[in-house]
Amino acid sequence: MLEAEGFEIVGEAVNGAGALEQAAALQPDVVLLDIQLPDFDGFAVAERLAGGPVVVLISTRAESAYRRRLETTTARGFIAKADLTGPALAAFVL
Repeated sequence: MLEAEGFEIVGEAVNGAGALEQAAALQPDVVLLDIQLPDFDGFAVAERLAGGPVVVLISTRAESAYRRRLETTTARGFIAKADLTGPALAAFVL
């Protein structure tokens, strides 16, 4: 879906450690990062990526479930997976 809307997907990871490795190796402009990961949560990964790519957090849960943590995260924003579209992502990265 994101590729159809103009985004180039350069990597994918199944956990936080993999996301950090992929980000270091591929140097993407944007990291779309699930909050619910099997090893670290997306907030911890976003913190470690601070100063690098734009990080946008996603989750199947609503924004209200993370409201307090979203107020202090280094991530640029949050999108519920049900609302994930190219324009929604572009709003945080352009």
